[in-house]
Amino acid sequence: MRLGYLYSRYPVISQTFCDAEMLALERLGIELEIGSIYPPLTSLRHEHISCLRAPIHYAPPQEILKISEKNAKMAGKWPRGLVDRHEQKYGPSVKAEQRARNALYFADLFARNGVDHFHVHFANRAAHTAIFLKEISGIPFSVTAHGQDFMKDLGNDDLLREICAAAEFVAAETDYSHELLCQRCPDSAAKIHRVYNGIDLERFPAPLSSKSGTTPRIISVGRLVAFKGFEDLIDACAELARRGLDFTCEIIGDGPLRSGLQGRIATLNLSDRVHLLGSLSQGAVLERLRTADVFALASMTDAQGASDVFPTVIIEAMAAAQPVVSTRLAGIPEAVVHGETGLLVAPDDAMALAQAVGQLIQDPELRLRYGRAGRARLEQHFQIERTVGPLIELLQKRSDVSAKSNQQRTSHSEVATGIAYLIDRWPDKDLPLLEREIEEMKRRNLAIAPIVCEFDAAARLTRKMEQIAPQLEFLPDAMVIEAEWRANPTLAQKLEEERAQEEQRAPGGIFLRQARFALALRKPLLEKKVSHVHATSSRALVCGLILQKIANVSVSATIEPRPELPQNWIVSALRKCKGGRLSDRRLFRDPSSSFLFDKAALRFGPRKTVGLLGQKIGIDLSHLGVAQSFWQDWAELLPQWRQ
Repeated sequence: MRLGYLYSRYPVISQTFCDAEMLALERLGIELEIGSIYPPLTSLRHEHISCLRAPIHYAPPQEILKISEKNAKMAGKWPRGLVDRHEQKYGPSVKAEQRARNALYFADLFARNGVDHFHVHFANRAAHTAIFLKEISGIPFSVTAHGQDFMKDLGNDDLLREICAAAEFVAAETDYSHELLCQRCPDSAAKIHRVYNGIDLERFPAPLSSKSGTTPRIISVGRLVAFKGFEDLIDACAELARRGLDFTCEIIGDGPLRSGLQGRIATLNLSDRVHLLGSLSQGAVLERLRTADVFALASMTDAQGASDVFPTVIIEAMAAAQPVVSTRLAGIPEAVVHGETGLLVAPDDAMALAQAVGQLIQDPELRLRYGRAGRARLEQHFQIERTVGPLIELLQKRSDVSAKSNQQRTSHSEVATGIAYLIDRWPDKDLPLLEREIEEMKRRNLAIAPIVCEFDAAARLTRKMEQIAPQLEFLPDAMVIEAEWRANPTLAQKLEEERAQEEQRAPGGIFLRQARFALALRKPLLEKKVSHVHATSSRALVCGLILQKIANVSVSATIEPRPELPQNWIVSALRKCKGGRLSDRRLFRDPSSSFLFDKAALRFGPRKTVGLLGQKIGIDLSHLGVAQSFWQDWAELLPQWRQ
């Protein structure tokens, strides 16, 4: 089976259950394709994300998707009837046209990569997009519904019923959410199944048998939003301090309420006891969980009706053998057994919360007993190997893994290009022939992958650019690129040190920008089996030479008439290239090199120079004034440089 995952936004640091599920499926031999409609809002990544084998595909900029929409309408592939019906039935707030635009991209991606079935976490925007994706491609889908997604975020029970009706099956996160879904979608009740989220215990160190130090430490984790109940936790800490109990409290997470919570801590004179630590990596969170004494989460329902349903961090605390204090809300009692693995109190009751936490602070033996029981309960019910089993059974029953799908995967592998065109930014007024060049390569059946590192959203697209746009691939936004850079600090430092040792160095700002592009490109190039990179400008050549080191590709380059990089650096860089095209005759310093005099410069260069150059490199260039002949020569020369 080749399984797709479609997210509104991925990764999200609070949704570690998604990571655990996909990693477990990969360990079981299921191939994944991961799609994210929008980029993440932060560059912080948990360490385990790097273990995913599947690449993450992001939708291109909306400007490009609108071109695809226009082309789909002309080709009769636009789901006009479904879009019109949703706009009329649900109104403009559901953004039916935008959902369909996003679906076009992922329908093509999943079909091209042989996806048999795709799964969506959260019954909201991505699940709505899934309806259009299925309409366009015919690929079936399923949904995991959590709670807040369909209770509040989606905002329309009629649309929820349509999502459930279109899905092959719906996995409900808890018994609580299963019951709610069945009540709201009675016609789909037979295909709604409870499937718990699980965690991978391999990522959790063995629990400590005893804690060092004398001051009990309370820990809580979550986004700093109202329904997490951090105000109640801070008030409970104030009550514990009033009773004279010794403790500290650490709150991990960030969000819109941070400044207000910090002010509340100061007002209650708790600054030396209660600390807001901000967002931390998963490794840092797990280590703090492991060494804490009590985990507390005061979940509640906020003024808009939003609430926790089954907080993953409670399961993680149980994995760390922590006694849990939380509230009797939604699916929390399905994880925490009152009086056995922790204590549960009513939501919005800071005094009761203080009483429960205080009881555990004063009784180390009770903490140890609850912690061990929580770990045992987790091992029995919430290990990822157990929770992913029902999901796999549902997928195998509902999805049609056909021979046709296998043929699609084979054909996708066969069309691996081997050559990537590296485009620093697009559109680029300094590269007026780029669109023509891509068109000419396609006309000559030379399979290239044109990859744009940065899209200039402010530029006006010409008709020629709009024609080429669907052939381009775009790196995701700066947050994704920065995350890749931060996730590889050792390699990043090595690249910087190697630059420092070079006699001719690229300017620091250009180098750092291109090095980030290179790290973001490394995995996609391996996926496409790219063995040669052609840099379409001097800036892109900086990236290309870094990829030469970290991705084992050969490199060629086109140097534009007015390059941004210093000439000394360009001369040095060209020695590392297999060949390319140059528009400045002063750069032809090696008689044995495989560089062509660029067509863009022919209008300025005398034919005598062209003839002499042709003699040097053994290619007849006398006919290059004819554009078609030039592009034919280039199309024949470029494949020769592949590794």
